[in-house]
Amino acid sequence: QVQLVESGGGLVQAGGSLRLSCAPSGDIFSIGVMGWYRQAPGKERELVATITSGGRINYADSVKGRFTISRDNAKNTVILQMNSLKPEDTAVYYCNFRRIGYELWGQGTQVTVSS
Repeated sequence: QVQLVESGGGLVQAGGSLRLSCAPSGDIFSIGVMGWYRQAPGKERELVATITSGGRINYADSVKGRFTISRDNAKNTVILQMNSLKPEDTAVYYCNFRRIGYELWGQGTQVTVSS
């Protein structure tokens, strides 16, 4: 069964940067939406950013101007470059791929931003 494999989380000081990457462990059809979601302790999972196979991008208001999502359609990989990190960005970040009738989630990677 294909899985999404995330990497790049860790601990960083406020104002620092981290880069998250996500790739499938096997072949998946490239047409679909890839994105990142996050879940902080005691809160619901929320959208961070998504990108379609055609390059249309959507960001949560809280990360606009600080985070950048990009995608390699040939490899079905998605990158989240996170700059100017804040303590409130601390969460488990999950990669997601979806198309009609099909959805995958990664296992999550912890991002911790210290003040």
